[in-house]
Formats: sequence, C-alpha cells, structure tokens
Amino acid sequence: MTDHQSLKNAFLFRQPILNRQQELAGYQLSFGSSAAMTAPPAGAAAALCAAYSELGMQSALGHSCAFIGIDTEFLQQEAIELLPPAGVVLELLLDGAADRATLTRCQSLRARGYTLALPDYRGIDDRSRPLLPMVGVIKIDVDAADASQLRDLAGSLRKLPITLLAQGVGSSEQMEHCRSLGFELFQGRYFAQAEIVSGRRLSASQAALIQLVNLVGRDVETALIEDAFKHEPALTLNLLRVVNTVGCRGSRLAQPVTSLRHAITLFGRRQLQRWLSLLLLAPPGQAADPSRSPLLQVAALRGRMMELLIEPGLQGNHRHLSELAFITGILSMMPVALGLPIEEILEQIAVERAVRNALCEHGGLLGNILALLESFDNDDAPGCDRLLSTLPGHFDHQTLNTCLSIALRWLNGGSE
Repeated sequence: MTDHQSLKNAFLFRQPILNRQQELAGYQLSFGSSAAMTAPPAGAAAALCAAYSELGMQSALGHSCAFIGIDTEFLQQEAIELLPPAGVVLELLLDGAADRATLTRCQSLRARGYTLALPDYRGIDDRSRPLLPMVGVIKIDVDAADASQLRDLAGSLRKLPITLLAQGVGSSEQMEHCRSLGFELFQGRYFAQAEIVSGRRLSASQAALIQLVNLVGRDVETALIEDAFKHEPALTLNLLRVVNTVGCRGSRLAQPVTSLRHAITLFGRRQLQRWLSLLLLAPPGQAADPSRSPLLQVAALRGRMMELLIEPGLQGNHRHLSELAFITGILSMMPVALGLPIEEILEQIAVERAVRNALCEHGGLLGNILALLESFDNDDAPGCDRLLSTLPGHFDHQTLNTCLSIALRWLNGGSE
C-alpha cells in the first residue's frame, strides 16, 4: 500500500496524551482500518509520516507533539528527517534487541534534536538496556502491570533523566495513582469518562450558564440576556474580556467595548451560544480554553468536524442544519461534563428537534454524523466505515482525516 493509498484506506486516529496538570501535551497518532490486524502493517510508519506532512499536522497540532511509531526499516530512511524534531516524538517499535545499525541511527537522530520513546517497557533487559541513555520518554502499559510491578518499574527509572508515560490509563483514579508514582504523561481517554447519575444537582454556576444558553437559544430580547448577565458579574467581565480580545469577527476594535449590550450585539447570538456551551464543559473557575482542557478540545473538535462534514450533504430545506451542527457536537459532551443523562440536560436546555433527535437517538443526518465522530474518537474503524456509507455525498477515509486536520488547525488559531 502506497502512502497516498493509506490516507484513502485508513483512518488517522489520535489518542490524547495529558501532562501532570491534565492539559493536552500531545497525541499518539495511528492508522486504523476495518481489516483485522494484530500488528501495524508493513510500511505503516512511512505512511503515517507521509500523512503527518500531507495533512499539515505540524501546524494543525500547534504546540502539541505527535507521537509516531517508527519501525526498524523506516528508522534507517532519510525521509524520517523531514519530520520536525520539535513537533514529534519517535516511538521505537522494535521486535527484539536493537542491532548496531539501529543503535547508531538512534544516536544520530538524538543528536539532531529528535526525542525518542521506548514503548512497552517491562524492566531493564537486552532490549531496553542499550537504549536507556538515548530515549527521552519511556512508555509503560498500566494494564500489563499490577500495582507492585508498576511501582517497581517507575521507581527503577526515577533517577534517570527520562519522562515516564503511563499508557492505557482508563480512569481518573488510575491516573492519580500513576501520578503519585512519578509519571509525567498520561495516555488515554479517561478524562472523557464520568459517572452519569440521574437527578444530580447542578452547581449554581452551571445552572446560571444553562439559563443563559436557553435565553440565547430562544432568541429573546437582548435586554433579557443583558439582565441575566448582570446577575453573574464574573461572567460579564469574562464576556467583555473575550469580545475586546477577539474583536468583531476576528477584526480588532477601534474602541474598547465597555457596554454589556454592545458586547452581546458584537459577539452575535450564535457565537455567544457556542461560548456559553463551552463554558459549561470547562473545569470550575477556568475559561473556555480548549488548549488547557482536553474535554473542551474534544467537544470543540467534534463541533467543528460536524460543521465540515454536514455541509457537502445539505440540500434545499436542510441547509439550516449546518447552523445546528456545531452546538450538537458540543452538547454531546455535556453528560461527561455535568454527570447527567443527556435527556435530563435537554429538559433544561432548549434545542431544536433535530438536535434533540441527534443527541438522544442518533437520528437524522446530524445523528448519523455524531455517531460517526463518536466512533472516530474511540478508534472504532469498523464503526466509522459502516457510518460513512450512510452519509450523503462521497465521503471516504481521507475526507475524515482531512476534516480532522482542518478542525485541529482551526482550534489552534488557524483561519479554517
């Protein structure tokens, strides 16, 4: 399979990697397809690096690093040096102990500024011993070690100038345990797992935000929205700060905005609803900044990708769905953020019938695209293939991969 065919025949999956502050540090990039595979196919490393370049992932990822698996064959190729040393971590996929040529190449890449990572670390042995002086990151699969083994593995590396990465973290409790052992990075989607409890009481700030989302969504008089903001002084200051920072549709303002009504008008109802919905997903006391919160990043990416995917398939009376796509993507993450079933959340937030149908039943075009992106976020290649075939238009694997790149670039401050 050529590199170009890989983009067309496989999905570019990403798994978040968080730091000790639970901020996004990077992504593990991998190809996935419906074909059953127990190991990466031959040439997967070359194809993944080609996808990184072709999709413009360096600018799309911003300050986040891409962890890319490199097999011994591709390790020796000069093409690897087209990857930016500051933007990638090269994960060494070795079948056994490294030979002299592999060790020499690793030393050369390290001297050029590349960070090397050793995955599946299980202790000092013939495979790991010669590589320890060269690698900057060691990955330990937390599911492959019990509590005692994990403590011993982490303890044996603590004095070395190496960053420990816990792979396969499935819960916040597991992350906290690894953090206490000295791990610096945590790979997994544990941050998107939450206990959903029917009847859970919302905090006062969450209730206030939901009231504002409702007011904006119902298109009421600006005076009513203004009055609701006046009961939330911190939120009012936050809105004024955002409007003065971003300006009107990205253009700088000639004069600073000090009037709440002026800020609401300049921001626009659609943008205001998006911003308020993202605030509902933000950690308590933090701004709606996707670069800091991985949950916010998943929600914003899902919303933007829904917009990108829905537009080619819209015709006639269905064009209004494009305006609902982004908010549908954001609201789909509300159960995780609020710990409530989506049905109970929608009892408090007014949404159009198409949005409700998508969120509760995966119904309609919005629901089909939402289900596709949920499968995409969970690295479910068979699910992605099945759902792609149900969408109008000529969508393929490359469509989804390109949408991911565009959405990431938009999220990191690009214009798309």
